[in-house]
Amino acid sequence: MTTGLFAVISLPVMSGRNPDVSVKVELDSAILLMGRTTPLHVEILQPQGTQGMLMIPADTLMTNVEIANAGTDDTLKNGLTDQLEQIKRMITLQSFDSGLYRLPPIAYVTESGDTVYSNTVTLKVLPADIDTLTTIHSMADVADGGWKWFDWLPDFIIDHWGWIIVCILIIVGGIWVWLVMKKKVSIPLVPKSKPVSPYDAAIAGLEKLKDEHLCENGREKEYYTRLTDILRRYLDGRFGINAMEMTSSQILRALEKQPDTRDHKGMLQRVLEMADFVKFAKMRPMPDDNVAAWNRALQFVEETKPQPEPIAENESGVDTDTVKTSENHNETRS
Repeated sequence: MTTGLFAVISLPVMSGRNPDVSVKVELDSAILLMGRTTPLHVEILQPQGTQGMLMIPADTLMTNVEIANAGTDDTLKNGLTDQLEQIKRMITLQSFDSGLYRLPPIAYVTESGDTVYSNTVTLKVLPADIDTLTTIHSMADVADGGWKWFDWLPDFIIDHWGWIIVCILIIVGGIWVWLVMKKKVSIPLVPKSKPVSPYDAAIAGLEKLKDEHLCENGREKEYYTRLTDILRRYLDGRFGINAMEMTSSQILRALEKQPDTRDHKGMLQRVLEMADFVKFAKMRPMPDDNVAAWNRALQFVEETKPQPEPIAENESGVDTDTVKTSENHNETRS
C-alpha cells in the first residue's frame, strides 16, 4: 500500500471517563462501474477530549483503488452520553481496473499511542463495455455535409443574424420617420379624396348657402359672411389671390391687376360693398338685395371659371372629330 500525507485530528482535552475508541467504515455501494466513484464513510466514536490521528493515504488506498478526495472531518456530540463525541469523514474512492478488492482497514492512532483499526469492506469493480470487434477497420471517408444557401455568408452574420435584422429594422424605421418629418413621404393611412376644383367648390358652397335660407330667418350677417368667404376661397384657388387675408378694397385692386378678372370686377364689387354694409354698418337689406347678391356671386364664378381647351385641328383647318364623325356616318350608310 502506498503511503503519503495523513489527516491529523486534533481535539480539545477534557477530564472524565475514557470509553474505548471505535472506528467503523461503510461503502455506499459495494459494486462500482470502472471509472466511476463511490464514497467510503469513516465514523470514529471516542471520549471527549481525546486527540488522535487518522491514517489515510494521500492518493491510493490500495493497489488499483485510488482516493479521488480525502474529505474533511465533521465532529458531532454523541446523543447517548455527554462523554462521547463522534467524528465523521467521507472519502471518495475510484478505480480504473475491474476486479474484487478487499479494502484494508483504516487505522486511527490515539494520543496514548494506541492504534485502532476499522472493519474491512469489499468493493467489486465491474468492467466497462468495450468494442468486441477484433479486426482493424479503415478510416471512413470525409462525409459531404451538403451545400446550403447561407454557406457563402460570413460567420459573424450566421452567429448574430438576429441582432443584424434588428439593427436593419431600426435604421429603416429611422429613415422612414425622417422622410415623413421632412414631408418627402406621405403615409397613406387614409385614402386621399379626389381634389375638388375651385369652381366646383364655389358652386357647391353657393347652392348649400341658398338652401339654408339664412336671410329668411333674420341671419343676414351670417349669410353675407359665408357668401364673401366662398368668393374669397374661389379667388385664392382660381387666381392665387390671398383674399382671405385682404380687405374688400385690397381684393378689388388685386382683381384690377388680373386680366381675367378686370372686366368682372364691378360685379364682385357690389357684393363686397353690400356685405360690408351688413357686417359693419348693421344694415338690414331687402330680400331682393339678398337674392341679387347671390346671383352676382354666381355670375362672377361662372364668367371667370376656367375655359375648356380649344379642339385641336389638323393642318388643313378641318376639325378632326368632325371628319371622324362623317367617316363613321358614311360607313354606316354603306
